[in-house]
Formats: sequence, C-alpha cells, structure tokens
Amino acid sequence: MIIQNKRIVVSILFVLISVVCAAQTGGDPPPPGPPPPGLPIDGGVLLGVCVGLLYGAKKLLFKKNNG
Repeated sequence: MIIQNKRIVVSILFVLISVVCAAQTGGDPPPPGPPPPGLPIDGGVLLGVCVGLLYGAKKLLFKKNNG
C-alpha cells in the first residue's frame, strides 16, 4: 500500500469511529439514592481544634521557660 492509500484509510476510520462515538447515548443518570453511611464530623472538629490550640500553647510556654 502506498502512503496516499494509507492516509485515506486512516481518515475514513477516524471519521467512522467519531460517528460511532457520537452516536452513543449516555442516557439519564441514575436517581440519587440515600447518602452513604458515615460519621458526622461537625462535633469532633471543634473539639480537635481546641485540643490542638491547647497543645500548641503548652508547647510554646514550656519552650520559653526552658529556653
């Protein structure tokens, strides 16, 4: 096969594959179900921030006293 024929064949295949990909329908997405099970994070976040602040303050105070 000469190069010109290869280019024609590749061009035809590219167009056919593009048409097939565009012809497929995605359909409607499935309806939303119940939310996945999990633990709420609203109460623990505030407690974690408070503990972190207290720990950081303790480290700073002891660093200044010993340094």
